[in-house]
Amino acid sequence: MKSELMEEMSPRLVRECVLQALYQLEFHPDNIELVIQERGEKLTGSFHQFYLRMIEGIKEHQSQINDLIKRYLKSGWSVDRISVVDRAILQIAIYELLYEVRTPKGVVINEAVDLAKIYSGVESSRFVNGVLGNIVKDIGERLSDKTE
Repeated sequence: MKSELMEEMSPRLVRECVLQALYQLEFHPDNIELVIQERGEKLTGSFHQFYLRMIEGIKEHQSQINDLIKRYLKSGWSVDRISVVDRAILQIAIYELLYEVRTPKGVVINEAVDLAKIYSGVESSRFVNGVLGNIVKDIGERLSDKTE
């Protein structure tokens, strides 16, 4: 049974657990430790460590992440206007883009788009792809400006 569970574990499963935890925390912000523990129960080893690092990192940098999301929204839109699921997906992806730099940018975007397709919808996946694509383009330009 343990080997079956290990085969099912993947970075995608970690991202799904993080998404579920962030979603649940929107409605139960007073139960942070319980939510984090419950959502990460099925993860072990390095996958559980990745899960905790993602949750803690997103919470620690949430203001910066949300400011970045806001920068790429249509005029008049706020981060609070985005659905809870889409906002959580963007937060996960932006955290990975900024702080989990070993994960290729294309993988981060593809995973986010796939999560949006599964948990939100076609329009959401396009929205997530557009926002993340613009962020990656901007991040790349800023990095190249610093190296020149």
